[in-house]
Amino acid sequence: SRGLGDVYKRQVNKSGKSTSAKISKLNKELDDLRGQISIQYTKQLNNNGYVEPEKLRNNVLGIEEKQHSLLTYFTEHNLQYKDKVGTTTTQKTYSRYELTKQRLIDFMKVKYRVSDILIREINAVFIENFYLYLRNEHGINNNTAMKFVQRFHSVLIYAKNSGLNFVDPFGSFKFSFDKVDRGYLNQDEIDLIYNKEFSSARLTQVRDMFIFSCYTGLSYIDLCNLTKEDIKLAFDGKLWIMIKREKTGVDSNVPLLEIPKQILAKYEGKMKGGKLLPVISNQKMNDYLKELGELAEINEPVRETYYKGNERIDEVTPKYALLSTHAGRRTFICNALALGIPAQVVMKWTGHSDYKAMKPYIDIADDIKANAMNKFNQL
Repeated sequence: SRGLGDVYKRQVNKSGKSTSAKISKLNKELDDLRGQISIQYTKQLNNNGYVEPEKLRNNVLGIEEKQHSLLTYFTEHNLQYKDKVGTTTTQKTYSRYELTKQRLIDFMKVKYRVSDILIREINAVFIENFYLYLRNEHGINNNTAMKFVQRFHSVLIYAKNSGLNFVDPFGSFKFSFDKVDRGYLNQDEIDLIYNKEFSSARLTQVRDMFIFSCYTGLSYIDLCNLTKEDIKLAFDGKLWIMIKREKTGVDSNVPLLEIPKQILAKYEGKMKGGKLLPVISNQKMNDYLKELGELAEINEPVRETYYKGNERIDEVTPKYALLSTHAGRRTFICNALALGIPAQVVMKWTGHSDYKAMKPYIDIADDIKANAMNKFNQL
């Protein structure tokens, strides 16, 4: 308080005259200042067991530790993440972190009427409120909301790895994902789509891209990037697709079966820029897939369970409504596993980096086998 008092004394001396009224006012302000210092000193001592002089000064003078705020670290994290785009991550994933940051900004404004918060002030209640805000205000399902919260947690881990000392508020938060059967296509359903004649050239092209994915396991972005240089003669004397996955950079080597060969031949020499396939935007492709799935009568009901607040909601949706570009990749993996091909082999084909990433597909394949055995027992 002596140093802060000197500042006040200098300010009074500048006025030229130190009247008793001014001295009285100064003494009162100094008494108030001592009181604030004492309160903040005791608060830090009780909370931390020690007192940091700089933090004590900042708290007394009302100087926020902006360098320790959530948005400061979120901005730093996202700038670093942006530098990884094209090497170890994708533009899409980076965009998701930017969206998470914006959702947090909106949430803090609505719920707490603040523009930012110090990381050390974040607690489990703040996290739970953010999750509920996402569910209630944006109407997203549990799993999508959990993904937002996971990205939020990743930024706090970044802050801790940067040297910031704080108690992780996620220690008492439980991540809970609903098991959702998004469905896959069995061979009969693949054949229905493959053999269906569509009047629209665009639907026909989308059908071809989807079927190509069902027989190769390629993701949407890898379909977009496929070139002639990616088709190579392998150890068995047959043609394989050999790429590095855009998303992870992991090698993906998969044999080129007859149907995808026919699709490649259909578009040979018709594409620009060395590309092999006529891939349109992901959003439009997803829209067309639902349309062609309905036309092909892919109507098997798929059950989804999610929660809105505390209310459990069970929905039954026809499978065609769930078709997406990723459904082709899921179909390839699930059918390969159901046929008994070892998971390690499928991982090499699809470029999955670890067993954990394959686990959801293995669970689906186990269900396929169980259902097949039940049908066999009924004979």
